[in-house]
Amino acid sequence: MANRIGILGGMTPESTVIYYTTIIHSYLQRFGDYGFPEIVIESVSFQQYVDWMNSDSWPAITESLVQALARLERAGADFAVIATNTMHKVFPALLKRSGIPLLSIIDAVADAVAANRLKTVALLGTKFTMSGTFYQEGLKRHGIATLVPDEDDQQLINEVIFSELGRGVLNDRSREQYLGIIGTLAERGAEGVILGCTEIPLLIRPDDTALPLFDTAIIHAEAALARALA
Repeated sequence: MANRIGILGGMTPESTVIYYTTIIHSYLQRFGDYGFPEIVIESVSFQQYVDWMNSDSWPAITESLVQALARLERAGADFAVIATNTMHKVFPALLKRSGIPLLSIIDAVADAVAANRLKTVALLGTKFTMSGTFYQEGLKRHGIATLVPDEDDQQLINEVIFSELGRGVLNDRSREQYLGIIGTLAERGAEGVILGCTEIPLLIRPDDTALPLFDTAIIHAEAALARALA
């Protein structure tokens, strides 16, 4: 297989594991042999990124991610996925400076939403993803409108992500709170829900709500496998 996949992970480690297992298991299900693609993983130390995000130091994040992508390139990756939604805030800058092609999680998710013929979706994620414009503008380019929770609900979602899901902690009360927020967004017109933080699918499952869910980690990992097979 010509295309070695690079995964820029660690943000958080929980989602990085999902990318790896999705690529491997999806290949096995499709082909039944062990010829799955080669994968190189660069797992960064997440605390520095949390500190940079909280201090609004996105240029520092960009520089660090550029260096991490260079390490993937030196390790032999032919292309890369960044295994997190939030860091796609700086994706355009990374795309310009990366020595290897990058696959956008937003474009992959938009394709999945469009394939389901949905026009308006709810977006859950970190506060940086929900309050920023990069995700909404990316979806808008594909003709998809986005609804986000109000400020208080955004804070609750963000707190659960960093204090629970990123550490592998699953709390029933948090699940109920998330589902209540999804219900409110459905009343506002959401036809589906983008789980725009790669850890949220650990908590919210398709059986939990009548709305279709878009698991961004799975969608992005599947796109990486498709690229490798090409």
